[in-house]
Amino acid sequence: SRHMEEKFDIPWCEYNFFGPTKIVESLRKIASYFDDKIKEGAERVIAKYQPLMDAVIAKYRPRLEGKTVMLFVGGLRPRHVIGAYEDLGMEVVGTGYEFGHNDDYQRTAQHYVKDGTLIYDDVTGYEFERFVEKVQPDLVGSGIKEKYIFQKMGVPFRQMHSWDYSGPYHGYDGFAIFARDMDMAINSPIWKKTKAPWKDAPRPNLMAAE
Repeated sequence: SRHMEEKFDIPWCEYNFFGPTKIVESLRKIASYFDDKIKEGAERVIAKYQPLMDAVIAKYRPRLEGKTVMLFVGGLRPRHVIGAYEDLGMEVVGTGYEFGHNDDYQRTAQHYVKDGTLIYDDVTGYEFERFVEKVQPDLVGSGIKEKYIFQKMGVPFRQMHSWDYSGPYHGYDGFAIFARDMDMAINSPIWKKTKAPWKDAPRPNLMAAE
């Protein structure tokens, strides 16, 4: 895309269809490259779906407000899904890429996350586990390799690569599915049956008999 812009003067933009806030921003940004007819069409789409988005947020935000999330997913999702979580009142406290480039981290730090957010690059399974133990999020969103590790640790988890056999999560209709799935993960009664490691009582140090 950059080559096409530099050589042929064809503009490009990065858009994001995860969560209503970013969808609205993206539709308006894309429409800004075209005439008033396209801009008016974008506004009609926004107005059409806003009541649906308001209803989804009204239903799920009270159940998810203030919950924290750590992400480790592929593609652009380490930053693109952040807005969808924020639309539900959740805070992404850690995110990172496995194959990210410099501009991925720059865009993430400058436009998507708050100061103090942990950003990691190509973490190992062990490193990610230690980060989660340290930060203690309410939810982890990652891939199939990490799913069962964190569930066994007592941490709610959603698989964000293949949508955990649900989804899709992008677009207006996808946001309703996204909100439902995050609520099911965090507020499932199963977590009352187990505890995360940091919630256990400290174990006494035992001395071996000589």
